[in-house]
Amino acid sequence: MLKIFPTFYQSLKRMTVFTAVAVSVSFAGFGAKAIETRAKQAFLMDMDTGAILLEKQADTLMPPASMSKLMTVTMVFERLKEGSLKMEDTFPVSEKAWRKGGSKMFVEVNKRVKVSDLLRGIIVQSGNDACIVVAEALAGSESAFAEAMTEHAREIGLEKSIFANATGWPNPNHRMTARELAILSKYIIQKFPEYYSIFSEKSFAFGKTSKGKQIKQGNRNPLLYSNNGADGLKTGHTEESGYGLTGSAQRQDRRLILVVNGLTSAKERGRESERLLEWGFREFDNYALFKKGQEVAKARVWLGAKDLVPLTLEQDLTVTMSRKDRRSMQVKLVYNEPIPAPILKGTPVARLVISAPEMEKIEVPLIASEDVARPGVFGRVSAAVKYVLFGASAN
Repeated sequence: MLKIFPTFYQSLKRMTVFTAVAVSVSFAGFGAKAIETRAKQAFLMDMDTGAILLEKQADTLMPPASMSKLMTVTMVFERLKEGSLKMEDTFPVSEKAWRKGGSKMFVEVNKRVKVSDLLRGIIVQSGNDACIVVAEALAGSESAFAEAMTEHAREIGLEKSIFANATGWPNPNHRMTARELAILSKYIIQKFPEYYSIFSEKSFAFGKTSKGKQIKQGNRNPLLYSNNGADGLKTGHTEESGYGLTGSAQRQDRRLILVVNGLTSAKERGRESERLLEWGFREFDNYALFKKGQEVAKARVWLGAKDLVPLTLEQDLTVTMSRKDRRSMQVKLVYNEPIPAPILKGTPVARLVISAPEMEKIEVPLIASEDVARPGVFGRVSAAVKYVLFGASAN
């Protein structure tokens, strides 16, 4: 019998086929159509799943204007997080910072300003002067700070963004993409929750007029003034860039991140941003399919001490799709059947494939949740004979 076992084994290996086994029902329906936008560049994504709901020229390098100040404040947040900087620390104001034009926090030359005030001056008031104060304090000069911004951008996954200054002031060498602004926003939200609330502050007062009256400025983010769940992040505008916005909103447990740029007015920026966010929340939803460690299915085993091995996921599986596509979603288990023993627990042995008519397929590896050893010689012969006589149904 030992002599004929290899023959059985080779014969049955040739019988192994690539199978696709449905593990959930599918429903008829149609996917949602993409929405048009007046923005020259646009990007809308679900933060938790990373699903892209809308993209238009999302990887085109564009002038980001003051939206690039998100990288400036990230540099400060990093220092606060590591403990080398505190909110109560103060930075000196140079003449260059004091003289800087555009939007201002109205810092006074040769005075010192707290880090907490400078952050609000940048985030709420979009102060160019505050950006230069920060840049000079942390790097010695604005140009050195810009180089550090670009270097850190690469470290956190921004592959294209290049920074020439700390303010977003027009410069042909100062560029970002809509996609990377969204990636940066996600990074800020996830890594710095203790500071993120600053982005939702609607006003900040700092400095005084020549008559001694306190200067109070409102946040330029129009999304903050509607009941839409918005809590950040930053607007931008120059003649070259047009009107742009990097925003985020949360409703229940779902958060969207939006980037638009190249719009023609502040009014259009606000209207378009709110419209796209509303569309994203209305047309799409997140669907929790399986939990980490939950048994998804069982796969047949070839010549193992067990006939079946349970398959699980290494992490929770939640997908974002249009509500219409949900009705036509298909979830399939794909693997080479049967899986030869021995099988080690934690080994990827199958794939879960999620598809719908108007979305790209999602493939997730499935792992064996148990060890499956090979039986002794007689056990293998018995299993082989059983497989030949009764086929896969014997399992």
